[in-house]
Amino acid sequence: MKNIYGLTVEQLEAYFLSINEKKFKATQVFEWLYQKREKEVDHFSNLKVNIREQLKTDFSFDMPKIITVEKDTNTYKYLFELSDNERVEAVLMKHDYGNSVCVSTQVGCNMGCAFCESGRLKKIRNLETYEMVSQLLMIEKESGERISSVVLMGIGEPLDNYDNVIAFISIINHQKGIQIGARHITVSTCGLIPKIKELMKFPLQVNLALSLHASNNELRNQLMPVNKVYNLTEVIATIKEYITHTNRRVTLEYVMLNMVNDKIEDAKELAFLIRGMNVYVNLIPYNETNHIEFKKSSKTRVMNFYDTLKKEKINVTIRREFGSNISAACGQLRSKEVD
Repeated sequence: MKNIYGLTVEQLEAYFLSINEKKFKATQVFEWLYQKREKEVDHFSNLKVNIREQLKTDFSFDMPKIITVEKDTNTYKYLFELSDNERVEAVLMKHDYGNSVCVSTQVGCNMGCAFCESGRLKKIRNLETYEMVSQLLMIEKESGERISSVVLMGIGEPLDNYDNVIAFISIINHQKGIQIGARHITVSTCGLIPKIKELMKFPLQVNLALSLHASNNELRNQLMPVNKVYNLTEVIATIKEYITHTNRRVTLEYVMLNMVNDKIEDAKELAFLIRGMNVYVNLIPYNETNHIEFKKSSKTRVMNFYDTLKKEKINVTIRREFGSNISAACGQLRSKEVD
């Protein structure tokens, strides 16, 4: 049985036409689900009783369960249990300008990045669209906070679950859905070139973030096995194509690993690699984990790296640290439960 929260408006319209009803009823259902946050179909008062009964027969309205919430200053981390007892995480981060949620897209991850807790637990399956939508709805309900932006940077590689991710974006962006603007939605990828090429044709102007983390193929091969399939030269060429096609600036994520990728020489090499591109570099303080030997770069090394990029005329920011006192790295909370 399909879950109602996994259907786009277009899919709901097709459903209503298939049962000989007017397709505008799809937007009415969306209003009940997402504007009024009503789960009880019997309360959908502008739909006839027979249609309500049909919806209850044809669709599930179930959601995952929140089983753990860890809280730190301005950061809430949620562990969800899915219908098959698998578990994923999402993180609510409170900013001055609004609240963002980091959403998981898969149970586990096959990308195997050496520094990432998520990749330590291999991919079991893709998340269904409704399981991603539910993360937002349940966090808003539990926290009492309105979510204004979404980043797909939790457990999993979003572009490895492309169709469900695109449906998720369509639902949360829709004016009768959760109403999160496309420019407030960021899709992260470690560099799956064929899917980046697909995304550049997607009509909504979402943001793209590339997990870069190294300035040459040798180091990136060591840190990110995906680089052996889609190497740095090819990925950068694809990002240039993406920028030309979409006229959108791309974020380059760069996690700062002590004595690994944080030398002045690395910064200069990175500047040479991306000079002239419409990108900005986001330097990310590393969240250390008990299972992985990497350590976070010192503030001095981060600032030296930052200053070098600035001198090279590269747009660069340092991500504010979130959840350093809780299991805030992707996969940490789930991993703790599994271990």
